Amino acid sequence: MLYPSSFLAPAFAVLAVFFFLPTVFNFVYAFTDWSAFHDDIRPVGLANVKAVLSNGALLSSLRITIVYAVLVAIMQTGFGLGLALLLERDTRINRFARVVFFVPVLMSALAVGYTFQALLKPDGPLNGLIGALTGQHVTIPWLGSTTWTVVTVAFVNSWKWMGLAMVIFLAGLKTIPADVLEAARIDGAGRWRTFLSIRFPLIAPAVTFNVATALLGSFNGFDTILATTGGGPAQQTEVLDIYIFRVYGNGLFAQATTMSLALLLLVALLAFPVIGYLRKRERVL
Repeated sequence: MLYPSSFLAPAFAVLAVFFFLPTVFNFVYAFTDWSAFHDDIRPVGLANVKAVLSNGALLSSLRITIVYAVLVAIMQTGFGLGLALLLERDTRINRFARVVFFVPVLMSALAVGYTFQALLKPDGPLNGLIGALTGQHVTIPWLGSTTWTVVTVAFVNSWKWMGLAMVIFLAGLKTIPADVLEAARIDGAGRWRTFLSIRFPLIAPAVTFNVATALLGSFNGFDTILATTGGGPAQQTEVLDIYIFRVYGNGLFAQATTMSLALLLLVALLAFPVIGYLRKRERVL
């Protein structure tokens, strides 16, 4: 049964008001002097672009954003694949474990961030547990290292979403024909050889989906990072959206919108080539 296309009008109206219109205004305000320091808004051409490019903090935030996104893509995909292989058999224990690992996906990112922020304090439960096991007084600054905190925050974000990656990989593994695996077993292929030569190539679409969603989702790691480190220590976890939030909070609204365009450009330059490469790999396999 075909429904009239006018049924789509309410959905398009909501999409236009809450997505397209703000996006258009975002482009417009990037070329004005909109700020909290005066009431009128005047066009200034490329002045905001020049101001943003001359600021070293922007390049630093871009570098941290790329490092964070790559770490999240690797960890989230790796954890998800490992869990899917571990819990692949349909036993009662495995079904219960799948539910447990999927629960963080349903939790608020802020709640996850604040929970890990409490767990990872120098005098927090994790260091207390390590100290109890080793018999030493442990005060590891999990969120205070200027070198490794970005890895810790990427792990927190990956932990939240690895349940979703696990479900996608499980769906991919279930589509592999049993007779193909049986033929490999009869030919003498071990579990590792079967995984490398047959199972992993056949779940290429699941790999593409998980890497793409992890990569794109990590560009919006604002809530997790804000709850765990707030961009610190020494701005070493200040990804671009945290930097935009700080600039907007300082009243420089037009510069903040210009930086959001830079974030959009970064997503396009980084994500689309990666997705294109993975799709090409699927066709080759």
